Order: sequence, then C-alpha cells, then structure tokens
Amino acid sequence: MERDEALSLLKTDNQSNEFYKLISLSNQQSRKQFGDKGLVFAQIGMNAEPCSKNCRFCSMGSSHYSVEERWQKGTDEIIPEVQQLLSEGMNDFFLMTTADYPIKKFIEISTEVRKHLPGQVRFVANIGDFDLETAKEFKAIGITGAYHIKRFREGIDTLINPEIREKTIENIINAGLELYYCIEPVGPEHSYDEILDLIYFAKQFPIDAMAVMRRIAVPGTPMFSRGQINAMELTKIVAVTNLIIKPTRSMNVHEPTQMSLLAGVNQLYAEVGANPRDTSSDTKDGRGFTPTMAWQMLAEAGYFPETN
Repeated sequence: MERDEALSLLKTDNQSNEFYKLISLSNQQSRKQFGDKGLVFAQIGMNAEPCSKNCRFCSMGSSHYSVEERWQKGTDEIIPEVQQLLSEGMNDFFLMTTADYPIKKFIEISTEVRKHLPGQVRFVANIGDFDLETAKEFKAIGITGAYHIKRFREGIDTLINPEIREKTIENIINAGLELYYCIEPVGPEHSYDEILDLIYFAKQFPIDAMAVMRRIAVPGTPMFSRGQINAMELTKIVAVTNLIIKPTRSMNVHEPTQMSLLAGVNQLYAEVGANPRDTSSDTKDGRGFTPTMAWQMLAEAGYFPETN
C-alpha cells in the first residue's frame, strides 16, 4: 500500500460507510491468514518500582510514580502465576520489567521460569534496552522472542534515545529472536502522519505478531489530561496497520477492545502483576484481563484455540 493511500484510509470518517468497508477489508485479510485461530498471550509484570526513563504516560515514571505499592516478584511468586495462566490457556508468555531492572537477575529468573513452560509456549522478554550479547544469552536460556518498539515521540515523552531503541531491535533480530511489535501508545495528539511514520518503520522488520495500543489516561501521570482516543478510532488504526504490515501469525489490539475484533484482531493479552497503564499494584485486580476473559472475547468474534 502506498503511503498516500494509507493516509487517506486513516482520514476515513468513523461514521461513514467507508469506515465499515475498511474494517471489513482488514477482517477479510485476517480471516484468510488466520482462519478462526485465536491466540492469548499472557504477561507478568515482575516489578513495581519507579523507573528512571520517566515515560510521561507510564504509572511507574520516577517523577510521578502512581502505583499503590512498590515490590519485586521472585520465582516463588512467579511460578504459581505461570501455572495459573497455563491452566486457563496461553500461547505465548511474557515477562515484563521496568527499564532499570538488573539484566542478570532477569536472566536468572527467566532460566527457572522456562523450566515450567511447555515447549510449545513461546517465551518473550519485555524489558529495557540490551546489547547483542544479552540477546544471544536470552536465546541460549530458552527465550524465543522480545517485545521492543520505538514509541511515539521517543526521547520527548520519554527519556530514551530513539536510536538506542532501534539498536535493540536490531540486536533482537540479529540474535535470531522473534520481534513482537506494536504501534503505541496512540493518543489524541498524534497526527496520522506520525502514526504512518511508525507503521512504515515497523514494516521493514520481519513481524509475525503485530499490535496497536492506545494510550490510557492514567491518573497521576503528566499525560492524563490529554485523554485517549475512542474505540472507533482505535479500530480504524488497527485496520490500516493490519493491511500494511500483514502479520503472519496474529494481529492484536491493546488493551482488549471488543469492537476492534471486527477489524481482524485474533489475539489478546492477559496481564498479571505491575502494569504501566494501571495504578493497581496487581493489574489482575484492575485493568488486566485474565486468559479466560480474553478467550471469551475472542470467542464472541468467532476465534478459538487451536485444537490438536
């Protein structure tokens, strides 16, 4: 798709017939690619602590820490949560930390966690930036992929150099890890040209699992007053992203929004522990979905677990 055409699609009136044609086209692409196969990815946030990267949309930024408690999880807490997530059904498992979390400790805990994951469950790191040697070490201990992106206004709304983010993405790919990608966090202030810049940046990479996430207006964060886009706008951005990227395994919307499944979303996230979009100490008691809730939403759209 040419950029001019993509820009025209993003400018579609959300109350027009063309809007429904757009999401129908994206849905047709997904149904052809994914059939009725649904996927649930599950994530555990390993620590709730102030983060020096100070992202202005995150509840754990050091200057505006808004989470009700501070803690780190050890393997004795993580393993039972992994087992619960497995009992409800998950395809891929993510461990998430703040950017300051010690890499050595992450590797030690991940090594133990891998022993409790069935071989068919992908294991994904969602952490701060890291070098090529670390990426290779992740692969050696059984981590299969990493979630890493260049976000909107990186270096402006965050204290992270966007070139460092790009280098980490390069390290992930060069180490043979699967790259999980997302257009995020989309807010009302982001222009369609900005959105397309990130979509076409992502298009250069091999992406099997793609996503779009809207920024949540988290109380206590500097960007709370900017609000958030509505579900119709999110659904339109999902559709255009899906049509451009053409992910081979899954298309996700985050946080789970049932309307967006009409645009071809076949994958949702369940979350436990710390969450940068939540002020609850454990997001399963706040904004987070359980795997059961995610499977139920997918089923409403006609997506189901793969049966053996």
